[in-house]
Amino acid sequence: MTSDLTPVLQGQFGEIDIYLFDQFLRGRIRPGMRLLDAGCGGGRNLVYALRAGYEVFGCDADQASIDAVRRLAARLAPRLPPDNFHVEPIEEMTFPDGHADVVIASAVLHFAADDTQFRAMVDACWRVLRPGGLLFTRLASSIGSERLVQPIAGRRCRLPDGSVRYLVDAALLDEVTADLGGALVDPLKTTVVQDQRSMTTWVVRKPAGARSTTS
Repeated sequence: MTSDLTPVLQGQFGEIDIYLFDQFLRGRIRPGMRLLDAGCGGGRNLVYALRAGYEVFGCDADQASIDAVRRLAARLAPRLPPDNFHVEPIEEMTFPDGHADVVIASAVLHFAADDTQFRAMVDACWRVLRPGGLLFTRLASSIGSERLVQPIAGRRCRLPDGSVRYLVDAALLDEVTADLGGALVDPLKTTVVQDQRSMTTWVVRKPAGARSTTS
């Protein structure tokens, strides 16, 4: 009888986004790097990094989420100080310029209210990313599901599952990548979830000689 490895795998990797895990597997996120999870929630994407000894930081606007990720870090990486994790929205992050080798923004940028907030969130992630660093994002998009979404205002749309999200498309992501002066590490990859929503993975490298700020 084959044993069930699910509890073992979950204990080691948590509920990490599979596309983020792919960046670890391909050696783009390596031991010794400093990770910052922008919009970290309770830390579902941080279990492996905490266990593996990465220097981990995070922010979330929700106090309960930061309390949860601090408890997680205290259990898996007690050497990390609790103030590595800040209660603050992404666009108002107080981490220093060029603070992290990798910035993660997974399933969070699509909560932007409008274009202004979306760009503020992206710019904040770019600011805290060191030159040569990697920005990993996964967010809702209209790619492949254009006919299924109901526009509300600007890029805010109602999805078939009833949720409301700020939806990017390929043209916008190409435009923002160019504005940042970044370079796509992978082609845009989009998963269409059974005609309910589309999720796009957008991974960008910051040039080695770039300034940390976007102004």
